[in-house]
Amino acid sequence: MRESSAHGRIQVPLAFIKCENLQRMGAFKFRGGYNAVSHCKDTAKGILTYSSGNHAQAIALASKLHGIPATIIMPKDAPPLKLNATQSYGGAVIFYDRYKEKRDDVAERVKEKLPSDTVFIPPYDHKHVIAGQGTVGKEMIEDLRSKSITLDYLFVCVGGGGLISGISLATKALSPETKIIGVEPEAGNDAQQSLQKGRIVHIETPITVADGAQTQHLGHLTFAIMKQNVSQIITVTDDELIDGMKFFGERMKMVVEPTGCLGLAGMRKMEKAERFQKEVIVGWWCQEAM
Repeated sequence: MRESSAHGRIQVPLAFIKCENLQRMGAFKFRGGYNAVSHCKDTAKGILTYSSGNHAQAIALASKLHGIPATIIMPKDAPPLKLNATQSYGGAVIFYDRYKEKRDDVAERVKEKLPSDTVFIPPYDHKHVIAGQGTVGKEMIEDLRSKSITLDYLFVCVGGGGLISGISLATKALSPETKIIGVEPEAGNDAQQSLQKGRIVHIETPITVADGAQTQHLGHLTFAIMKQNVSQIITVTDDELIDGMKFFGERMKMVVEPTGCLGLAGMRKMEKAERFQKEVIVGWWCQEAM
């Protein structure tokens, strides 16, 4: 975790950044993926999942570490770096068209051809995945509490809701006064619509530079948790995400992909709209390395 007071044009006096881009395989997804695989390692003869890249790498690596074959369904336009990494971890990749096919349907067809004791581990709507991602929040809150620091706001990226669900459970247990703000791409605001309408809203695959947040809907588990724990969902544009990438590169000397900049971009946007008071302390995540 890093502390920063140089937020460009932001007037927040103190911010803490959980650098999950430094996590094994470059993203927080390893936490949930490893936790989920470890819970079925004694009975599963294979693991199946779908992902645009980070969960794919997490499951491939976790399965390799447990000696279990992994089949990964990925969009044919997945970033080459993520595809290559998934394959290097031993994942057997099957491609689909994310704009024309529903990945749940693809997963059902693929699973029929795999051994009957193959276990499907989705990217976010899974209790062990959510629990694994929640360790991110647990670590951050406990670290700050050891320094007698309490966060006023916590900005978390939103795709399918696995990360923010896990983090919110840990945060509300350890720091209930902290407000949790979700951030998603403006082009894919299904989570924002879902919380506003009180039901899970399905959208077409959004076109955005944040490929890790190109989800079409929340999960049933994640939606239920978010309704209870998340104060607000805000959206940011692709330009705001690119500006965040520049900040991380120029100010913090880190290479962070667009999805990993959602938290920073959301904090900047909210600060402009609401003008934080001087005592505000915030935290956010830079989740993925390119």
